[in-house]
Amino acid sequence: MKLRKFSKQNIKDYYDAIIIGSGISGLCCAALLSMEGKKVLVLEKHFKVGGYTHTFKRKKYEWDVGIHYVGGVHKKNVFIRRLFDKITNKNLKWNKTNDNYDRIIFPDKSYDFIAPKNKFIQSIKTAFPNEINAIDQYMGILRKVKDASMKYFATKALSGISEFALYRYLSKDFFKYSDKTTYEVLSNLTSNKKLIGVLTGQWGDYGLPPKQSSFAIHSMIANHYFDGANYPIGGSKMIAENIIPVIEQYGGEILVSTGVDKINVKNNKVKGVILESGDCIDSDIVISSAGVENTINKFLRNNEQYNQHAKNLKQVDASGSHVCLYVGFDKNAKELGISDTNLWIYPGYDHDKNINDYLNNKTDDFPLLYLSFASSKDPKWDTNNPNTATMEAITLSSYNDFNEWSKEPWLKRGKKYESYKERISQKIIDVIYLHLPHLKNKISYYELSTPLSTRDMANYKYGELYGINHTPARFRQKWLKPKTKINGLYLTGQDILTAGLAGALSAGALTTSVILKKNLFKSI
Repeated sequence: MKLRKFSKQNIKDYYDAIIIGSGISGLCCAALLSMEGKKVLVLEKHFKVGGYTHTFKRKKYEWDVGIHYVGGVHKKNVFIRRLFDKITNKNLKWNKTNDNYDRIIFPDKSYDFIAPKNKFIQSIKTAFPNEINAIDQYMGILRKVKDASMKYFATKALSGISEFALYRYLSKDFFKYSDKTTYEVLSNLTSNKKLIGVLTGQWGDYGLPPKQSSFAIHSMIANHYFDGANYPIGGSKMIAENIIPVIEQYGGEILVSTGVDKINVKNNKVKGVILESGDCIDSDIVISSAGVENTINKFLRNNEQYNQHAKNLKQVDASGSHVCLYVGFDKNAKELGISDTNLWIYPGYDHDKNINDYLNNKTDDFPLLYLSFASSKDPKWDTNNPNTATMEAITLSSYNDFNEWSKEPWLKRGKKYESYKERISQKIIDVIYLHLPHLKNKISYYELSTPLSTRDMANYKYGELYGINHTPARFRQKWLKPKTKINGLYLTGQDILTAGLAGALSAGALTTSVILKKNLFKSI
């Protein structure tokens, strides 16, 4: 699929909407608005479309950069499945992975997360027979948060009098849990530290350990996978590749390698965007899918209301960074005996302690190591990538650890940088071999991405993986919603709802609903 770069010859005089960023939320907005007859232009700074939903290749190996599993989409009546079907003309296909979607591994024991929900419950109760009452209470609270979250997220579409009248009523049940940390809620149910460690074994899916994360995000991620996990057939690149034709079918346009410098605002009203090239493109509506930090500190840096926007931004903080070792093998997954179950490897049950120990001493064990195997999840893998298998191995990192190379260009950061990466890589490989000894000496290729890689490829200033941190304070920010105080400027993406593919996708539908003044959640 060949996409165009910006040139003055291929730009219309005016667009109904300009979308900054081609992550899943931006693509979703573009598809839905185009279907409504709007002239839409998507501007992507990177040379690839899709944000975290793309793949990349080195030699003969291919890896997923962000999508490792998606919950619920095997059920055709689930909203995100219906939404995907709509914006891809039902051309995006999914493979349901085996029921044992996650394995949580500690030094003394492993615990399996198994779909559907009743099997998950039974598995945890079998592992903790003295905690049956606590587990039942936990599952009950998850149901309550799920119900309350729907009302809370509905407030994101409110403004003016309706927001004043309904916000408190619709949010109050959600805040009972979002205001508390995950650890606060769970420690009120049980004193069993191992059980708490197991139940929070997916904390890497939202980026914060139990004593820092809001229980709301923990609840949403747990609920998301109870019915099983799925993987896009052909890899995550198929998401963008199936949305783009729909956008173009309805007259929308996408430009790559086209960075935005500023959002053009006059008298508190959007007039379009100014590109990094200095060229202007006119529109009365601009939708930023580039994250709120980029939107405020970069695109609105000279706006007369910048100070107020910056004040809002100080109420939240950026999520953490990661490194990922992309591993390649010269045999297929079946020959290697690689399952499609994700592995979460921890040095101990206290996740907060694991992180603190590691940050204080980088020679300590990784606070987590997450292993994902796309080549086992994708039924078309062996056809598209014969005689190969790949793995992604992800762990916590810090942008500050790489700060000395932050001004050096990609691929030219020098021997010291490469040496540092190699030490981390070998440490990760040692853990892989410890837990998957049958893979020892079978790695044919590996490459480490760092927070600088995330910064350069995804345009997050400090290599953030999940945008804004999912702390209790985050869910109290009324300004984190599609409609801004600048007329014609809208926000979308994971900062508006929650992290993850489902959160960002739903944000795209929410933002479009607000713009069209039409509840797409009911009509899709």
